[in-house]
Parts: sequence; C-alpha cells; structure tokens
Amino acid sequence: MPMAADEIEALIVAGIPDARVEMTDLAGDGDHWAARVTAESFRGLPRLKQQRAVYAALGEAIRSGALHAVNISALTEAEAGAKEEVATGGSRFDAMAAWVVHST
Repeated sequence: MPMAADEIEALIVAGIPDARVEMTDLAGDGDHWAARVTAESFRGLPRLKQQRAVYAALGEAIRSGALHAVNISALTEAEAGAKEEVATGGSRFDAMAAWVVHST
C-alpha cells in the first residue's frame, strides 16, 4: 500500500525538525513522490550530505518497501528563495535532486 504525503512529510520532519516539506505526487498513484525539503540546518552542508539527511529520515520506509520512489530536492532557505526568483523571472538556480527507488 502506498504511503500518503503526510506520512512521508512526518518522517522527514521527525528526522529534520526545521524542515519545510512540499510533496508532489508525480504519477497520480500515491507511489511516486517528489519531496522538496527546505531546512536552514542544511546551510554549509555539501549537497550530498543534505540528500543523505533526507534519505536517513526516510530510510526505514524505503527499506521496507512502504515508500517505493521519491525524488528528493534538498535546499537551504537561501536556495529556496533563489528558486522562487526563477519562477518570477529572477536569477537562475538549479537544485540537485536525487531519485531513490525501491524495487520490490
């Protein structure tokens, strides 16, 4: 049974208390998600460590197969602000996203 967005968000916030999480159902099936995670605690961390922090928060759900696929975008508050500028015609910023897929 697929995981609901609020369950995924709760796991991320439990592991990263200052996280703001935006969930998007990519396929409309409740089984393929994109999680945009913004946290000031990511400041100064390399992109890979940011991704690993989110993955660690979701680890058991992924390992158990409860969470099948998630595209993780991890951003600091400053980076999230830069992304918003792109949407309004400002400067360009591309966040690296990591796909995590559990095959059953």
